[in-house]
Amino acid sequence: MSRVLRLTDRNFEVEICQSRVPVLVDFWTSWCLPCKAVEPLLDELADEYDGRVEIGRINVDQNPKTRGKYQIMGVPTFILFQSGKEMQRRIGAQSKAQLEEMLRSDYLEQTNSNSDQ
Repeated sequence: MSRVLRLTDRNFEVEICQSRVPVLVDFWTSWCLPCKAVEPLLDELADEYDGRVEIGRINVDQNPKTRGKYQIMGVPTFILFQSGKEMQRRIGAQSKAQLEEMLRSDYLEQTNSNSDQ
């Protein structure tokens, strides 16, 4: 079973702003081949980072309000949120190593170590 959050215009703000951990969001579309290629990587990351980071996906064709709010101009776009704030953004297909690099940023490591205390 996938641990990846299925985000929509309706639940996006609640899931992102109320999360106790950082959230990596994949903005994607069904017609985008690179978007489909990264889906298994997101499932792996969701399992590997369970409890430390949430992974979510939002289809920008079906959720235009969120697409507009975050000015998504290309897919896939990956945005890392912490406490509801955008911390990092990458556009285009990413390897698992590149996505892990986002998750291991200095800011997140500092935040996670402070929450352990």
